[in-house]
Amino acid sequence: MNNQQRKWLYLVVLSLVWGSSFILMKKALVGLSPVQVGALRMLITAIFLLLVGSESLKRIQKRHWKYVAITAAVGTFFPSFLFAFAISNIDSSVAAILNSLTPLNTFIFGALVFGFTFKRKQFFGILIGLVGTLILILKGAELNPNQNYWYATLIFIASIGYAFNVNIIKKYLYDLDALAITTGNFLLLIIPAFIVLVFSGFFSTFEVTTETASALGYITVLAVVGTGMAKVLFNKMIHLSSPLFASSVTYLIPIVAVFWGILDGEKLSIIQLLATGIILLGVWLANKSS
Repeated sequence: MNNQQRKWLYLVVLSLVWGSSFILMKKALVGLSPVQVGALRMLITAIFLLLVGSESLKRIQKRHWKYVAITAAVGTFFPSFLFAFAISNIDSSVAAILNSLTPLNTFIFGALVFGFTFKRKQFFGILIGLVGTLILILKGAELNPNQNYWYATLIFIASIGYAFNVNIIKKYLYDLDALAITTGNFLLLIIPAFIVLVFSGFFSTFEVTTETASALGYITVLAVVGTGMAKVLFNKMIHLSSPLFASSVTYLIPIVAVFWGILDGEKLSIIQLLATGIILLGVWLANKSS
Protein backbone atom coordinates (compact mmCIF):
# COMPACT_ATOMS: atom_id res chain seq x y z
CA MET A 1 0.00 0.00 0.00
CA ASN A 2 1.49 3.35 -1.03
CA ASN A 3 1.34 6.55 1.03
CA GLN A 4 -1.57 7.96 -0.97
CA GLN A 5 -3.72 4.90 -0.26
CA ARG A 6 -2.55 4.75 3.35
CA LYS A 7 -3.56 8.33 4.16
CA TRP A 8 -7.08 7.73 2.81
CA LEU A 9 -7.36 4.52 4.82
CA TYR A 10 -6.32 6.43 7.95
CA LEU A 11 -8.93 9.09 7.16
CA VAL A 12 -11.77 6.56 6.99
CA VAL A 13 -10.70 4.63 10.10
CA LEU A 14 -10.30 7.82 12.14
CA SER A 15 -13.70 9.12 11.05
CA LEU A 16 -15.33 5.91 12.31
CA VAL A 17 -13.39 5.90 15.60
CA TRP A 18 -13.71 9.60 16.41
CA GLY A 19 -17.28 9.75 15.14
CA SER A 20 -18.13 7.13 17.76
CA SER A 21 -16.20 8.91 20.53
CA PHE A 22 -18.92 11.54 21.05
CA ILE A 23 -21.55 8.99 22.05
CA LEU A 24 -18.98 7.26 24.30
CA MET A 25 -18.38 10.57 26.09
CA LYS A 26 -22.11 11.08 26.46
CA LYS A 27 -22.52 7.61 28.00
CA ALA A 28 -19.53 8.11 30.32
CA LEU A 29 -21.03 11.38 31.58
CA VAL A 30 -24.01 9.44 32.99
CA GLY A 31 -21.83 8.16 35.84
CA LEU A 32 -18.97 10.69 35.93
CA SER A 33 -18.57 14.47 35.97
CA PRO A 34 -17.12 16.30 32.94
CA VAL A 35 -13.87 16.96 34.82
CA GLN A 36 -13.56 13.29 35.77
CA VAL A 37 -14.26 12.16 32.20
CA GLY A 38 -11.53 14.45 30.85
CA ALA A 39 -8.95 13.49 33.48
CA LEU A 40 -9.64 9.74 33.39
CA ARG A 41 -9.51 9.74 29.61
CA MET A 42 -6.00 11.17 29.71
CA LEU A 43 -4.74 8.96 32.54
CA ILE A 44 -5.97 5.71 31.00
CA THR A 45 -4.57 6.72 27.62
CA ALA A 46 -1.22 7.60 29.21
CA ILE A 47 -0.96 4.20 30.93
CA PHE A 48 -1.80 2.40 27.68
CA LEU A 49 0.69 4.39 25.60
CA LEU A 50 3.53 4.03 28.11
CA LEU A 51 2.99 0.26 28.06
CA VAL A 52 3.16 0.03 24.27
CA GLY A 53 5.28 3.03 23.31
CA SER A 54 7.76 3.80 26.08
CA GLU A 55 10.73 2.86 23.86
CA SER A 56 9.70 5.55 21.38
CA LEU A 57 10.44 8.26 23.97
CA LYS A 58 14.17 7.75 23.30
CA ARG A 59 13.66 9.27 19.86
CA ILE A 60 12.46 12.59 21.29
CA GLN A 61 15.35 15.04 21.31
CA LYS A 62 15.72 18.06 23.58
CA ARG A 63 14.64 20.47 20.82
CA HIS A 64 11.39 18.51 20.37
CA TRP A 65 10.09 18.67 23.93
CA LYS A 66 8.86 22.26 23.79
CA TYR A 67 6.60 21.47 20.86
CA VAL A 68 5.55 18.12 22.29
CA ALA A 69 4.43 20.00 25.43
CA ILE A 70 2.51 22.62 23.44
CA THR A 71 0.71 20.01 21.34
CA ALA A 72 -0.12 18.06 24.51
CA ALA A 73 -1.80 21.15 25.96
CA VAL A 74 -3.67 22.48 22.92
CA GLY A 75 -4.36 19.16 21.20
CA THR A 76 -5.36 17.00 24.18
CA PHE A 77 -5.45 18.51 27.68
CA PHE A 78 -7.80 21.47 27.20
CA PRO A 79 -9.97 19.88 24.45
CA SER A 80 -10.60 16.82 26.67
CA PHE A 81 -12.33 19.00 29.27
CA LEU A 82 -13.94 21.38 26.77
CA PHE A 83 -15.66 18.52 24.94
CA ALA A 84 -16.76 16.83 28.15
CA PHE A 85 -18.40 20.02 29.44
CA ALA A 86 -19.99 20.76 26.06
CA ILE A 87 -21.48 17.27 25.61
CA SER A 88 -22.89 17.39 29.14
CA ASN A 89 -25.03 20.34 27.98
CA ILE A 90 -25.69 19.86 24.25
CA ASP A 91 -26.33 16.81 22.03
CA SER A 92 -23.25 14.77 21.12
CA SER A 93 -24.19 14.86 17.42
CA VAL A 94 -24.29 18.68 17.43
CA ALA A 95 -20.88 18.78 19.14
CA ALA A 96 -19.48 16.56 16.39
CA ILE A 97 -20.92 18.79 13.68
CA LEU A 98 -19.39 21.89 15.28
CA ASN A 99 -16.06 20.08 15.44
CA SER A 100 -16.04 20.15 11.63
CA LEU A 101 -14.89 23.77 11.95
CA THR A 102 -11.40 22.41 12.70
CA PRO A 103 -10.20 22.52 9.05
CA LEU A 104 -11.32 26.14 8.74
CA ASN A 105 -9.36 27.06 11.85
CA THR A 106 -6.42 25.00 10.60
CA PHE A 107 -6.41 27.07 7.43
CA ILE A 108 -6.87 30.43 9.18
CA PHE A 109 -4.19 29.95 11.84
CA GLY A 110 -1.93 28.09 9.43
CA ALA A 111 -1.93 31.18 7.23
CA LEU A 112 -1.81 33.85 9.94
CA VAL A 113 0.54 32.18 12.45
CA PHE A 114 2.52 29.52 10.60
CA GLY A 115 3.09 31.28 7.29
CA PHE A 116 1.14 29.04 4.93
CA THR A 117 -0.11 30.61 1.69
CA PHE A 118 -3.26 32.66 2.17
CA LYS A 119 -5.68 33.48 -0.66
CA ARG A 120 -8.44 36.06 -0.50
CA LYS A 121 -11.01 33.85 -2.24
CA GLN A 122 -10.71 31.27 0.55
CA PHE A 123 -12.65 33.69 2.75
CA PHE A 124 -15.79 32.63 0.90
CA GLY A 125 -15.45 29.10 2.22
CA ILE A 126 -14.79 30.38 5.72
CA LEU A 127 -17.81 32.69 5.69
CA ILE A 128 -20.09 29.95 4.37
CA GLY A 129 -18.93 27.62 7.15
CA LEU A 130 -19.55 30.25 9.80
CA VAL A 131 -23.06 30.93 8.46
CA GLY A 132 -23.84 27.22 8.70
CA THR A 133 -22.54 27.14 12.26
CA LEU A 134 -24.73 30.07 13.29
CA ILE A 135 -27.83 28.42 11.78
CA LEU A 136 -27.02 25.13 13.50
CA ILE A 137 -26.64 26.73 16.92
CA LEU A 138 -29.72 28.98 16.66
CA LYS A 139 -31.96 26.17 15.40
CA GLY A 140 -30.57 23.80 18.04
CA ALA A 141 -31.39 26.26 20.79
CA GLU A 142 -34.94 26.53 19.42
CA LEU A 143 -35.38 22.76 19.05
CA ASN A 144 -33.87 21.94 22.44
CA PRO A 145 -34.73 24.85 24.77
CA ASN A 146 -33.58 22.83 27.77
CA GLN A 147 -30.02 22.74 26.42
CA ASN A 148 -27.56 25.59 26.91
CA TYR A 149 -26.12 26.28 23.48
CA TRP A 150 -23.58 28.74 24.84
CA TYR A 151 -21.58 25.57 25.51
CA ALA A 152 -21.17 25.27 21.73
CA THR A 153 -18.44 27.92 22.05
CA LEU A 154 -16.36 25.37 23.95
CA ILE A 155 -16.27 23.17 20.84
CA PHE A 156 -15.15 26.16 18.77
CA ILE A 157 -12.32 26.86 21.24
CA ALA A 158 -11.30 23.19 21.16
CA SER A 159 -11.23 23.27 17.35
CA ILE A 160 -8.77 26.18 17.51
CA GLY A 161 -6.57 24.05 19.79
CA TYR A 162 -6.73 21.19 17.29
CA ALA A 163 -5.79 23.61 14.50
CA PHE A 164 -2.66 24.73 16.35
CA ASN A 165 -1.85 21.11 17.18
CA VAL A 166 -1.86 19.89 13.58
CA ASN A 167 0.11 22.89 12.28
CA ILE A 168 2.75 22.59 14.99
CA ILE A 169 3.23 18.86 14.34
CA LYS A 170 3.56 19.43 10.60
CA LYS A 171 5.98 22.35 10.91
CA TYR A 172 8.09 21.53 13.98
CA LEU A 173 7.74 17.78 14.64
CA TYR A 174 7.86 16.49 11.06
CA ASP A 175 11.05 14.51 11.82
CA LEU A 176 9.56 12.71 14.84
CA ASP A 177 7.45 9.59 14.38
CA ALA A 178 3.79 9.48 15.39
CA LEU A 179 4.12 7.05 18.32
CA ALA A 180 6.90 9.13 19.90
CA ILE A 181 4.86 12.35 19.63
CA THR A 182 1.73 10.78 21.09
CA THR A 183 3.54 8.94 23.91
CA GLY A 184 5.48 12.11 24.74
CA ASN A 185 2.23 14.08 24.86
CA PHE A 186 0.67 11.76 27.41
CA LEU A 187 3.81 11.35 29.48
CA LEU A 188 3.64 15.10 30.11
CA LEU A 189 -0.09 14.93 30.86
CA ILE A 190 0.00 12.25 33.58
CA ILE A 191 0.71 14.58 36.52
CA PRO A 192 -1.66 17.43 35.49
CA ALA A 193 -4.47 14.94 34.76
CA PHE A 194 -3.94 13.15 38.09
CA ILE A 195 -3.98 16.45 40.01
CA VAL A 196 -7.23 17.45 38.29
CA LEU A 197 -8.76 14.04 39.08
CA VAL A 198 -7.81 14.39 42.78
CA PHE A 199 -9.41 17.83 43.04
CA SER A 200 -12.53 16.56 41.23
CA GLY A 201 -13.29 14.46 44.31
CA PHE A 202 -13.08 11.19 42.36
CA PHE A 203 -11.06 9.31 45.00
CA SER A 204 -13.23 10.46 47.91
CA THR A 205 -16.72 10.22 46.39
CA PHE A 206 -16.59 7.50 43.73
CA GLU A 207 -18.81 4.49 44.43
CA VAL A 208 -19.13 1.39 42.29
CA THR A 209 -22.67 1.21 40.89
CA THR A 210 -24.11 -0.03 37.61
CA GLU A 211 -23.91 3.49 36.21
CA THR A 212 -20.37 4.26 37.34
CA ALA A 213 -19.06 0.83 36.27
CA SER A 214 -20.56 1.33 32.80
CA ALA A 215 -19.11 4.84 32.67
CA LEU A 216 -15.62 3.49 33.44
CA GLY A 217 -16.05 0.95 30.67
CA TYR A 218 -17.04 3.62 28.16
CA ILE A 219 -14.18 5.92 29.17
CA THR A 220 -11.67 3.06 28.92
CA VAL A 221 -12.74 2.27 25.35
CA LEU A 222 -12.67 5.98 24.55
CA ALA A 223 -9.18 6.37 26.05
CA VAL A 224 -7.50 3.33 24.53
CA VAL A 225 -9.12 3.28 21.09
CA GLY A 226 -10.53 6.78 20.60
CA THR A 227 -7.54 8.63 22.05
CA GLY A 228 -4.42 6.44 22.29
CA MET A 229 -4.59 4.42 19.07
CA ALA A 230 -6.41 7.13 17.13
CA LYS A 231 -3.90 9.87 17.97
CA VAL A 232 -1.00 7.70 16.83
CA LEU A 233 -2.86 7.10 13.57
CA PHE A 234 -3.71 10.79 13.23
CA ASN A 235 -0.09 11.86 13.74
CA LYS A 236 0.96 9.36 11.07
CA MET A 237 -1.59 10.88 8.71
CA ILE A 238 -0.21 14.39 9.37
CA HIS A 239 3.25 13.19 8.30
CA LEU A 240 1.83 11.62 5.12
CA SER A 241 -0.35 14.56 4.10
CA SER A 242 -0.96 18.28 4.62
CA PRO A 243 -2.38 19.87 7.79
CA LEU A 244 -5.63 20.63 5.94
CA PHE A 245 -6.04 17.05 4.70
CA ALA A 246 -5.37 15.67 8.18
CA SER A 247 -7.87 18.02 9.83
CA SER A 248 -10.49 17.21 7.18
CA VAL A 249 -11.22 13.97 9.04
CA THR A 250 -13.78 16.21 10.74
CA TYR A 251 -15.78 16.22 7.48
CA LEU A 252 -16.73 12.59 8.06
CA ILE A 253 -16.93 12.51 11.86
CA PRO A 254 -20.37 14.22 12.00
CA ILE A 255 -21.89 11.58 9.73
CA VAL A 256 -20.91 8.82 12.15
CA ALA A 257 -21.77 10.88 15.24
CA VAL A 258 -25.21 11.89 13.92
CA PHE A 259 -25.96 8.22 13.20
CA TRP A 260 -25.14 7.28 16.82
CA GLY A 261 -27.02 10.32 18.16
CA ILE A 262 -30.22 9.46 16.29
CA LEU A 263 -29.99 5.84 17.55
CA ASP A 264 -29.70 7.29 21.06
CA GLY A 265 -32.82 9.44 20.64
CA GLU A 266 -31.23 12.83 19.92
CA LYS A 267 -33.27 15.33 17.88
CA LEU A 268 -32.02 16.91 14.66
CA SER A 269 -34.26 19.00 12.42
CA ILE A 270 -34.09 19.22 8.63
CA ILE A 271 -32.76 22.78 8.98
CA GLN A 272 -29.94 21.54 11.22
CA LEU A 273 -29.04 18.88 8.66
CA LEU A 274 -29.00 21.58 5.98
CA ALA A 275 -26.80 23.72 8.24
CA THR A 276 -24.44 20.75 8.55
CA GLY A 277 -24.26 20.61 4.76
CA ILE A 278 -23.49 24.34 4.64
CA ILE A 279 -20.65 23.93 7.15
CA LEU A 280 -19.14 21.04 5.20
CA LEU A 281 -19.52 22.96 1.93
CA GLY A 282 -17.65 25.92 3.42
CA VAL A 283 -14.87 23.68 4.71
CA TRP A 284 -14.61 21.91 1.34
CA LEU A 285 -14.45 25.20 -0.55
CA ALA A 286 -11.68 26.51 1.70
CA ASN A 287 -9.68 23.34 1.10
CA LYS A 288 -10.45 23.26 -2.63
CA SER A 289 -9.26 26.82 -3.04
CA SER A 290 -6.01 25.99 -1.29
